[in-house]
Amino acid sequence: MRSVVLGLLLCAVFPLINAGCFSVQHETTAKFCQDKTDKTWHPTGSVWRNSKCFDCNCFADSMRCCDAMQRPVNYSDKCQVEYDYTTCTFEVFEKVPCSHTGGVLGK
Repeated sequence: MRSVVLGLLLCAVFPLINAGCFSVQHETTAKFCQDKTDKTWHPTGSVWRNSKCFDCNCFADSMRCCDAMQRPVNYSDKCQVEYDYTTCTFEVFEKVPCSHTGGVLGK
């Protein structure tokens, strides 16, 4: 019974481990990988960070990218997220109602 519970627990947790990663398979004869985000080419064996903060590796048969930035989840509808992709950080802040002090157009 203990092994069944452990197995179920591992099945529930395992998908969360690689939740921020993805792989793209390609021909083993390919000498480059294309980063679909930046449309850049990288030679086999190279490692890079793209403009959306994913760390990528080019292998002989695939490209693997993992999110280098934590991303907030389950925040209030009153809040919004602003990402800074130059530093791979984010800020969650409360939305502020817009004030209107100027004129109006139309009738």
